[in-house]
Amino acid sequence: MKPIRAFISIDLPENIRKEIEKIQKKLPAFEGKFTELENLHLTLKFLGDVDEKILIEIKRRLREIKIKKFETRVSELGSFSPNYIKIIWVKLDNCGHLQRIIDEKLSGIFEKEERFMGHVTIARVKSVKNKNYFLGELKKIKILDGLRFQVKSFELRKSELMPEGPVYETLEEYHLV
Repeated sequence: MKPIRAFISIDLPENIRKEIEKIQKKLPAFEGKFTELENLHLTLKFLGDVDEKILIEIKRRLREIKIKKFETRVSELGSFSPNYIKIIWVKLDNCGHLQRIIDEKLSGIFEKEERFMGHVTIARVKSVKNKNYFLGELKKIKILDGLRFQVKSFELRKSELMPEGPVYETLEEYHLV
C-alpha cells in the first residue's frame, strides 16, 4: 500500500473562514492564488508520507492527548520574508501549547518542530510587481479584534495533491476536554 501524505491540523469555523475571505479580497494585486475557503486550516504538524503501520501508531498516540479546550484569535496578517514573498498568512494565537504536546506524543517517530508559528496560509504568491508597495498595502489591512473561536478538537488529515489544488480528508478527529 502506498504511503499517505498526512498532517495534523485545527479546522476553522465557518464564520472565521468568511472573515478570512474578506481579508483575502483586501490583499493587494499579486500573481498566485488564494487558499480555498474549505482548505483553510492551521497545520500543527506536517507528517509527510506515512506508512499504514505508522499511521496506526500515530492515531493511538494522538488519542491519548487530553487537554482542555482553549480560545484562539486571528491576530496578525503577514508574509514570512519581505525579500521572498511566497506565503501570505494570518496568525492564530495560543496554539503552541497543543503543538508542543503533539510533538511530545509523536517523539521517536518524528522530529520536533524547531520553529512553530501558528498560522493559516491564506494565499500563495508566485510574484508581485513591487514588493515594497505590496508589503505596505498588507500592513494597512486591519484584522478585526473579535476574530476569536474556541478550539474544541484537532484532526489527523490526509492530503492528496491534485492539479487543481490539494484535497484534504479527515482520517480521525480528536476532541479536547
